[in-house]
Amino acid sequence: MPHDTTVTDHDIPLAVRDSGGPGDPVLLLHGLGGTLEAWDALDLTGHRTVAVDLRGHGHSGDGPWSWEAALDDLEAVVRCLGLGEPAVVGHSLGGMLAVQWALRHPGCPAVVDLDGLRSAESDPGNYPGMDPAERDRDLASLKATFDAQAASMGRPLPPEAQAMFPPRALTTRDDGQVHARPDAELLAAVRHTPPFRDTIPLLRRLTCPTLVVIAAQDPPGMSGGELMAAFRRGVRRDLTGLPSNVRVEELDAGHDMLAERPKEVAELIAAFLAANRGASPA
Repeated sequence: MPHDTTVTDHDIPLAVRDSGGPGDPVLLLHGLGGTLEAWDALDLTGHRTVAVDLRGHGHSGDGPWSWEAALDDLEAVVRCLGLGEPAVVGHSLGGMLAVQWALRHPGCPAVVDLDGLRSAESDPGNYPGMDPAERDRDLASLKATFDAQAASMGRPLPPEAQAMFPPRALTTRDDGQVHARPDAELLAAVRHTPPFRDTIPLLRRLTCPTLVVIAAQDPPGMSGGELMAAFRRGVRRDLTGLPSNVRVEELDAGHDMLAERPKEVAELIAAFLAANRGASPA
């Protein structure tokens, strides 16, 4: 049975959910604003799965965000739990982090990146086939929406808003006010970094077996517009000509594919890990 524990031999505490058992180890990394519970619906029987609350999320500690610091957190988890060289599976922000883990660890047996390729708020050239004026208006509107969301994370949540978040994503501060995690500072630190805006160039540097799963549907609340259709065109364009060790699949789901299609996602992951068990990086 999975059990929750906290890695304390590190500069911040790190909350993990460890399935235990003798199977090959797999690190599971959630997306921005998520928690390790995002993986609870996936059946990866036969593997020792270790889901992690990233820094500033869930029940893990707070600390300034940098990609290197987040990778160091994963090093602490792997070392403390004796995982050796785990495969790494990540969704969204977690997928971006998984790619960087594999760059740091050339011996990584496999990486699965679930729609962790680039932010919807990306560079204008990443929306091919769209009228430039319409694109710029839509990007400005998207930026305003994301700005407002980030600002709201710095304010206490009224009781009616708390129900919109899973309990693990809430924290009660010393003054008794309830806030969502991560905070506005961490969101801002992640949002404007080059890997968050575009991780696709890093895929070309990977040597280990890698599965990239892209969402074929619009995210909730963003459906029907041309911006997301153009965004997907740009992603498909830039995923051509990847090294032979990187495989790309499309899934008939939105960005929140873990919640929308847990069975299909689990099957893709399990089949890919099984096919590449014991494979050596190129």
